[in-house]
Amino acid sequence: MTRGLTLIAVDAVTPRPWRNGGGVTRELHAWPSTPDWQWRISVADIAADGLFSAYPGIERWFAVVEGDGVVLHHGTQRVVVDVRSTPHRFDGAEPPSCSLQGGPTRDLNLMVRRSAGAGTMQRVNGYDEWLSAAPMRALFTTDALTLQIDDTDAASVPAWTLAVGTHAAGQRWRALAGSDAPRAWWLDFRPRPGP
Repeated sequence: MTRGLTLIAVDAVTPRPWRNGGGVTRELHAWPSTPDWQWRISVADIAADGLFSAYPGIERWFAVVEGDGVVLHHGTQRVVVDVRSTPHRFDGAEPPSCSLQGGPTRDLNLMVRRSAGAGTMQRVNGYDEWLSAAPMRALFTTDALTLQIDDTDAASVPAWTLAVGTHAAGQRWRALAGSDAPRAWWLDFRPRPGP
């Protein structure tokens, strides 16, 4: 842990088969716990065409982080997602079918239980600061980088690693990776206020 951050490497997490058997997933973070999660971040490996698993009551975001990309079919709607795309958001109760576009892919997934709160996933945009009021925030990167928080170097984040902060509301985050903008994504979760 570095400055209140937890770092989780993809290769340190055991892959588990999908609920529908169509691929494998590495669960990198689940809050408050794995069996009763409200906010879940994972990386999946897709090796063959097929249907995604259904998750009623769940809002989902999907981003291709390695490979030639996929086409997701939502009924008659066709959505192409590759490593340059904006994360694709969809209703977990209506899973798309997936067609690979040239070979296996590795994909970043965010799932949020609607009854528990709201979340987002977005690409890191160059060296722009990321501001969020969400207390739970994360950065996933496929490139080694430095995560700055409030203008201070908070952590050296290796490639293929998730950095999670659970008390991050109002902080200014920035991802720095040498001369090139990193291939990385911001994720957050805002729990619904209790009664």
